[in-house]
Amino acid sequence: MGETAVRLRGSHAEAEHPGIGFAGIGITNQRESVVVWDRNTGDPIAPVIVWQCRRTAGYCEELEEQGYTGLFHQKTGLLLDAYFSGTKLKWILDNTEGARQKAENGDLLFGTIDSWLVYKLSGGRLHITDYTNASRTLLFNIHTLDWDDELLSVLDIPRCMLPTAVECSGNFGFTDPSFFGIPVPICGIAGDQQSALFGQTCFKPGEIKNTYGTGGFLLVNTGENPVMSSKGLVTTIACGIGGRVTYALEGSVFVAGAAIQWLRDEMRLIDSADDSEYMAMKVPDTNGCYVVPAFTGLGAPYWDPYARGAIVGLTRGVNKYHIIRATLESLAYQVCDVMEVMHDETGKEIAGLYVDGGASANDLLMQTQPDLSGVKVIRPACIETTAMGAAFLAGLACGVFKDLDSLKALRSDAREFIPGITAEERALRMKGWHDAVNRTRS
Repeated sequence: MGETAVRLRGSHAEAEHPGIGFAGIGITNQRESVVVWDRNTGDPIAPVIVWQCRRTAGYCEELEEQGYTGLFHQKTGLLLDAYFSGTKLKWILDNTEGARQKAENGDLLFGTIDSWLVYKLSGGRLHITDYTNASRTLLFNIHTLDWDDELLSVLDIPRCMLPTAVECSGNFGFTDPSFFGIPVPICGIAGDQQSALFGQTCFKPGEIKNTYGTGGFLLVNTGENPVMSSKGLVTTIACGIGGRVTYALEGSVFVAGAAIQWLRDEMRLIDSADDSEYMAMKVPDTNGCYVVPAFTGLGAPYWDPYARGAIVGLTRGVNKYHIIRATLESLAYQVCDVMEVMHDETGKEIAGLYVDGGASANDLLMQTQPDLSGVKVIRPACIETTAMGAAFLAGLACGVFKDLDSLKALRSDAREFIPGITAEERALRMKGWHDAVNRTRS
């Protein structure tokens, strides 16, 4: 999570305060992490609950057993899973002394990290979120673009806690002068994955990107009409700008780059994340070994919170280099699973996969991805597209950029990776992966 300040040299702000020159601020953040704070003091009442936390998995199962799955999916586009922020918010209210009474009295505020940043930057004057972050809460109706009273009632969430939902680009308000010496407009807000989609300039239906971060997050633009998934994807708002809302289908892989961190921090097989490619290249393949990094369950398209990680296919000939390579390949396999479902749900051929995030700098991974998917991979010159998307959204609102076409012209691709194995080999390797996944479930 973080913020991006769009600089405009020669601006009025810089004339009055040399060296400042902020035209506006764009914020992008991890979407499902939850903060609850006191309206009067501005202090959090409990530690933030991050997106990977599974403490509400049991409660989500209770809601499913009570028959609420269809209601939540129809209105929010989401599945009943502990990943999303609504049940985390309920947990804080139920498990923090005095919290529920204070919330019902109007003394507590809820927000995802974007709301928290805006609230603090504005000196407590702004309590807002954007459509993309709101669409990840299990509380927001993506069709009416408003908080849904029926869903709030099911989760027992007081509406007075919730921020005002706004578009992703606009003049929302100003920072407190104590931060920069002058008020600076806050002009852009988007959840990290939608921000990356925008930063990749995936403005047309059918364009798809994957961010290889801690997790892996694929979004495909579906245009102005939401496509409701029946195969384990979630429907989400891609962007709200200029009075128009576009939607996306998303598949969330819970563990991507975190698997490389596991190799480094827990297994001590590598000294740094950058070592993974070098070590994996010491062997030509995985020697039949598969690593399924279901450390926090499996996300799309399986949505199995009780799956657990496994190394499958171990023989006496498997060494640490094979395990490192198999862990790296697991990122690509998980992406392939989601891409296949996206193809089925949209009915459109995927011409290319735009990639970003830290692990997209790994050439071995980037070549493995098209080998396994059969779809070319396009890596931009700047892989920090999440920050770029926040800058684009803010820049459109404050006049740095003219329109979407001007943003498209700024895109620069560094390299394309083309499939390099046969369809038969691809099918064989994917079958081995699916066999390995099935061994981790339940």
